[in-house]
Amino acid sequence: MSRARVSEPAVAGAFLLASVLVYARLWAAPGRRYLVNGGQDQHQWEWFFAVTARAVVHLDDPLFTHLQNAPLGVNLMANTVMLGVSIPLAPVTLAFGPSATWAVVLTGGLASTGFAWYRLLHRRLGRSRPAAAIGGGLCAFAPAVVSHANAHPNFVVLAVIPLIVDRLLALWRGERPVRDGVLLGLLVTYQVFLGEEALLLAATGLLVFGLAYAAARPEALRAAARPLLTGLGVAAALSLALTIHPLLQQFTGPQSYRSLLHGPSGNDLMALPALAERSLGGPSTVGPVAASTTEQNAFFGWPLLVLVVVLVIWMRRQPAALALGVVALVSAVLSLGPEIIVRGEGTGIAGPWLLLSRLPLYESVLESRMAMICVPAMAILIATATDQVAGVARAAPWRAAPWRAAPLRMVWGIVLVQALLPIAPRPLLAEDRPATPAFFTEGHWRAYVGGGGGSVLVVPPPDAANAAALRWQVDAGLGFPIVEGYFVGPYGPDRTGVYGAVPRPTSSLLREVADSGRVPALTAAERATARADLRFWRADAVVLGPHPRREALRTTVEGLLGPGRDVGGVRAWDVRPITGRPPERKGSG
Repeated sequence: MSRARVSEPAVAGAFLLASVLVYARLWAAPGRRYLVNGGQDQHQWEWFFAVTARAVVHLDDPLFTHLQNAPLGVNLMANTVMLGVSIPLAPVTLAFGPSATWAVVLTGGLASTGFAWYRLLHRRLGRSRPAAAIGGGLCAFAPAVVSHANAHPNFVVLAVIPLIVDRLLALWRGERPVRDGVLLGLLVTYQVFLGEEALLLAATGLLVFGLAYAAARPEALRAAARPLLTGLGVAAALSLALTIHPLLQQFTGPQSYRSLLHGPSGNDLMALPALAERSLGGPSTVGPVAASTTEQNAFFGWPLLVLVVVLVIWMRRQPAALALGVVALVSAVLSLGPEIIVRGEGTGIAGPWLLLSRLPLYESVLESRMAMICVPAMAILIATATDQVAGVARAAPWRAAPWRAAPLRMVWGIVLVQALLPIAPRPLLAEDRPATPAFFTEGHWRAYVGGGGGSVLVVPPPDAANAAALRWQVDAGLGFPIVEGYFVGPYGPDRTGVYGAVPRPTSSLLREVADSGRVPALTAAERATARADLRFWRADAVVLGPHPRREALRTTVEGLLGPGRDVGGVRAWDVRPITGRPPERKGSG
């Protein structure tokens, strides 16, 4: 076997091993463990995987479901369900459960992303294997990616992005524009079903790079224009033809929304040189500079930032290196948001994001994520510099000065260690989660849910703050819809995207009790409203499971509906007499 064939599997294995180490605590017991820094997102993603697998088995529409937010449903295409992995991995979900799929997607995502960037750097850009491995490792295990690795597989499974870059480079070189255009169109289509926001960020970085490189080498642009435009036209036509129906469903279908509501979310200026929560040298910030554990989108550390600046200055006569520096600078500035913030304090200085955020699609992007575009730009610069340093060392006159080569390599190795070791990831935190009540796992719910798609109101209804009920529903085999939930849907006449359902009065009341622990004085009007809400939800049952304020919630629900019954570790109310739903199914499971 050739050295090349031995080295490439070794590199792939190294990336896989590193990814497994990052998720070691999750893999200790995938069915029980929960990534604690991911908020409620693991519940949501496991639900997405389970619903997609069910759609494959029952030949349901994978773009829409009524299993959450009864009776209105959820536009799955308008949520990031990642059909590009959830459909192929449906057999894994069906055989081992969505928790196994969650672990496989995250672990494989990191490993495949690193290896794909390695292949691009080595095969297309001609970097040596060590240099390409360093670059690929930074792309896969940068602090921003590891931060998202707690909760957002759509920013972890990024292996298609370097494949898209590879086809663009092939088009630039005019190899086979029609064939490469077809391949590019297929790759873009697949990325749409992995994560559209990552595709938008990649397109933004590529556009900035293209403009900067063309400004430095206009003659190269003129030579490449025809094959590049031909391939891009073919790719756009093919991708649009393949995605037109899902995109129409996403933007104009039931429960679609126009833009995602979020407040200012730019990076604090001091977050750029800071160290992240799970970085080996971190965290280095607290208070106003600190960010959510799933949105630490910068946190490069001072050593890496200084190294990148030095490299751009050193290689400034190389158009590609200069363009990569422009990409890193523009992306970092855009990530600061509409106003520059320093240590939590506003400066009154407007950032360029203020203009970009008004463009279609960008209005829904969390601006701090623009810093993720810096990562591959930095990685390519470092890989290129590694080879150039090695080239200088090899060019040293060995006979005249044999000491020159080894010290230069050693110095560069020390520089890389100082820049990259502090941001190397530590294993992500994972803990055992509470067991699902037997009411769901042992089928007791069947005695409370009749035919015709009657829903279950879990008290309080699941939302972005507490989505454990989604796991209970999955463990019940998705046998019933649930009221409200954790997803993105429309709100108000402007159809602005928000996390969760538009709350009904009863769900708002129950959440207030869950938050405060205080039992309100209930009136006849509130009891009538509760019954009207139950009829709107087409509810068959109300279920109160384990909760820190369970007693207050139980008293409140009994004040609205009367006494319930303890069964299978929950308190349950059969509300079909109130809602006029069909009688119970035969058997209690």
